[in-house]
Amino acid sequence: MAHCPIHCILPPYLLERLARADDARVRALAIDALARAAEFRATRHVYAALPGLGAMPSPTGRRYRLVYDARHGGYDALPGTLVRKEGGRRSQDTAVNEAYTHSGHTYDFYKRTFGRNSLDDRGMALVSSVHVGRRFNNAFWNGQQMAYGDGDGRLFTRFTRSLDVVGHELSHGVITHTSNLEYRGESGALNEHFADVMGVLVRQWRKKQEAKEADWTVGADIMGHETTARSLRTFTAEPAFENDPWLGTDPQPKHLRDKYRGSEDYGGVHINSGIPNHAFYLVATTLAGRAWERAGLIWYKTLLALTSTSRFASMVAMTDQVAAAEFGYGSLEHKAVQNAWKRTGF
Repeated sequence: MAHCPIHCILPPYLLERLARADDARVRALAIDALARAAEFRATRHVYAALPGLGAMPSPTGRRYRLVYDARHGGYDALPGTLVRKEGGRRSQDTAVNEAYTHSGHTYDFYKRTFGRNSLDDRGMALVSSVHVGRRFNNAFWNGQQMAYGDGDGRLFTRFTRSLDVVGHELSHGVITHTSNLEYRGESGALNEHFADVMGVLVRQWRKKQEAKEADWTVGADIMGHETTARSLRTFTAEPAFENDPWLGTDPQPKHLRDKYRGSEDYGGVHINSGIPNHAFYLVATTLAGRAWERAGLIWYKTLLALTSTSRFASMVAMTDQVAAAEFGYGSLEHKAVQNAWKRTGF
């Protein structure tokens, strides 16, 4: 079973495309990113099988952040040198402060919105390492901590810049400690979907944005000046990018009829997540207001109820059930969920 290889914000299909680029520097950095992901997988698989093993308890039982500097080392350098901890003074290093602040916002979002005490609901410490690798184009959750590359400065900027990226990656920890969705096929697409949903909700919650004013993108803040892509992914109907000279065209479908059925990307975990992502967007914008209050609540309670092998059909049935239980059968919320799944092919 593939409960979860390393969770990286950049999907393998983008890195594989960049690994074939004509530009030797871009090609080398992409190959390096792919190699690092392979290096991290074994450890991540152990933590997914035994999620409690990777949970460092908070000494206070509450929000507790530790930020380390990997000093451009690889996986064996993690976590690195401790440079900031909970309550400590700001660093002169922007990446350190971003990792600290954004992980705090993610903790606060889960605590204040859903009453969840950190990723494991037991006060797990939030550990981050910055400056991983040299010009490393990725950020990842390895089952125990976050790690952030600085980006190459051309296609991608430092990965700590984006609150939704941090929220996405830390949410993989929440998923591991709840449904622990296997990272392959439809269950893997749901794993990526929940991480995307919670990542954008953390950002919207922090900005106090209502659903209809939010941009519904993932990773907009990490895109570099040499790409025309406005983000890595979008929940809306249009692709996040088209005919980009480096990244090509966004492959995510938004309807079940267009589902990717190949074996790449662990059976399309980053690709097919576009279908439930769009369904969530339809629910949230139909209900309007603050997406985390109703649509987000339905999705969070669904996450708690699913199992490791849940597929799209289980997701559809459970969101229907939760919406009816929370807001009433035939309620606006219940109908919004039903209509969203119908519009995406279910």
